[in-house]
Amino acid sequence: MKNLLFFCLALVMTCSTATGKKKEVKLDLWPNGEPIAEWFRDTTKVDVSTLGKRYVLTDYGVRQGTNEIQTKAIQAVIDRAAKQGGGVIVVPKGTFFSGSLFFKQGTHLYIEEGGVLKGSERIRDFEIRETRIEGQTCKYFTALVNADSINGFTIAGKGTIDGNGTAYWEEFWIRRQWNRQCTNKDAQRPRLTYISNSQNVTIQDVRLINSPFWTNHIYRCDHVRYLDLYIYSSTVDIKGPSTDAIDIDVCHDVLVRGCYMNVNDDAVVLKGGKGTFADQAPENGPCYNILVENCHYGTTHGCMTLGSESVHDWNVIMRNCQADNTNNVLWLKMRPDTPQHYEYVRVENFTGKCRNFLLIKGWTQFYEKQDRPDMPLSQCNNVAFKNIRMDCGVFFNVEGSDKFRLNDFSFEDIDSKDHGKTKAFSKRPIENLTLKNVVINGEKIE
Repeated sequence: MKNLLFFCLALVMTCSTATGKKKEVKLDLWPNGEPIAEWFRDTTKVDVSTLGKRYVLTDYGVRQGTNEIQTKAIQAVIDRAAKQGGGVIVVPKGTFFSGSLFFKQGTHLYIEEGGVLKGSERIRDFEIRETRIEGQTCKYFTALVNADSINGFTIAGKGTIDGNGTAYWEEFWIRRQWNRQCTNKDAQRPRLTYISNSQNVTIQDVRLINSPFWTNHIYRCDHVRYLDLYIYSSTVDIKGPSTDAIDIDVCHDVLVRGCYMNVNDDAVVLKGGKGTFADQAPENGPCYNILVENCHYGTTHGCMTLGSESVHDWNVIMRNCQADNTNNVLWLKMRPDTPQHYEYVRVENFTGKCRNFLLIKGWTQFYEKQDRPDMPLSQCNNVAFKNIRMDCGVFFNVEGSDKFRLNDFSFEDIDSKDHGKTKAFSKRPIENLTLKNVVINGEKIE
């Protein structure tokens, strides 16, 4: 990757105007110096009326307002649209219960305001297929909305996709009482949306709520846009376990913009594989060119989390965001059983409240290290923070380890509170740590 850097690019480029004068135009760059593609600046919503014929569910015998599961009837509409050249599957006003649905090339999903596509609370209504889950490829339950190998898939509308997760959450916590090592796969819960091997995907405007498990999961996708979404699961009373807002798994060129996220786990998560030989498995891989901007976080475990199933992540930006009550703003999970490399990450223009602003520690949940004499040393490098205004329990919660290396971190224009017992930056396990205009609790840190 380093051989591809464009450090020769300046922060500004010169162009000629109609008057012949030269004008400086600021380039938008990734943290490694590469220019951010114009695609990321195009936040125009998909015009659903251009996507083909409308297939309104109730016009094809799909029943609303009944607890009867409508999976077969809805899937028949999707299949019909695909055979006839594609079109938009429209969920009109009302509630439609379903198990796993599979969208095909040329088909799209539009949920009208007042319309609800609601998942079954019985796991038997979700097919078991080979899929991707927790950094592994295996047979597991499919999601409520599935799309594989599609170019140009769209989910849109002012309506709601409701995972109906309460019963699944209750069962999970009961299992955890019986077995503290109960995993997500043991609890057998479907995701809300799963999109794989696809390009040019847009999910816009919809409400995505109460997922039994991860809310949105993309695997081996590129040029995916999440625009102006409301993503929610319960964080009080019966909490929704592992209801991550957006899981990005072996993907590149992903934009998350203008979303509200309140979930009982991490918000945006980068994944790519786990295990001692994860870097050698063909189904695993990196995440890169990830831009998260103009988002609002309610209660979350982490606004941006790299891990716990990551191999190599780079060119990651989170900017112009606000957090109301997050545990961690940037969380770098370091698995001693997995070779990991996180680099060229930038957080800027961030405000709000958090428990930890930056958290870096070892992560040993479901730890299973195998023997590997040539195990690479994990590392995090070239991580930058700029223009941060936060009220933190702990601003800088970073632990060193002989299992990973931390180097080249920078903090610039920071003015934050830190309610921790230890003075911020008193411990510095990072090589080449740069501080510029950093003020914590009113005191400038050198």
